[in-house]
Amino acid sequence: MQGLHDFIATDLKVAYINSLLQVGFDTIDFGSFVSPKAIPQMRDTADVLSKLDLSNSKSKLLAIIANYRGAEEAASHPEISYLGYPFSISETFQRRNTNSGINDSFDTVKRMNELCGARNKQLLVYLSMGFGNPYGDEWNEEIVLQWAEKLIDEGIQHIALADTIGIASPEQISSLYPLLKSNFPETDIGIHLHSTPNTWQKKIEAAYKSGCRSFDTTVKGYGGCPMAKDELTGNIATENLIIYLQSQNEPIGLDMDKFREAMEYSGKVFG
Repeated sequence: MQGLHDFIATDLKVAYINSLLQVGFDTIDFGSFVSPKAIPQMRDTADVLSKLDLSNSKSKLLAIIANYRGAEEAASHPEISYLGYPFSISETFQRRNTNSGINDSFDTVKRMNELCGARNKQLLVYLSMGFGNPYGDEWNEEIVLQWAEKLIDEGIQHIALADTIGIASPEQISSLYPLLKSNFPETDIGIHLHSTPNTWQKKIEAAYKSGCRSFDTTVKGYGGCPMAKDELTGNIATENLIIYLQSQNEPIGLDMDKFREAMEYSGKVFG
């Protein structure tokens, strides 16, 4: 939602997220505690949270944060299980995204992880620009491994390898994801992919066959990164992932009737 110019009414957000909470997903990324000046769409996240019905949902809640102040606000809410922080291995993108360089952001990660430990939360760190960047900043697999190791040494247990601008190839995924898992087998490593409508399947297949079982998706593929060069590049669509998993006879444990209801309701939110 954060990339949409027109403000989505709070009650509309609430109704949509409540419908997703009934499907059976592991985690719902429901909002962001970030500057309302930077991202006006997320200015009502606390209000949205107060109206969510968690009584009959097994899904956990995740909130995105961009700095320590946002982490403090998110951590004050007992309903939230995960705080998600975008940590870019591209210096240029880190400064653009959080107004902070990599080294300062790493220090922030350490402070946020201590906060999460004190507040019974889990910190999920997105390794942004995990497959390269358009800025000319140095990238290779060794850099990815080095930063992953530094994060894990600080006690980070949850990492999402993020293809921020949709440039990852299936070959890259098939090489890098197993490398991370073999080096850090005790760490929960998921994947956050962006793609065009005709490239999602090979990317998902590459990640799945590499052993990934934790995927970030959005209904109908809404959203994406404004830095992506192709305007068709968006998030992996949840329904596409479901189709692929079903083709692999993978148990998904979702209420598909509730999912269809959420799919229909998404049209009211996104137009």
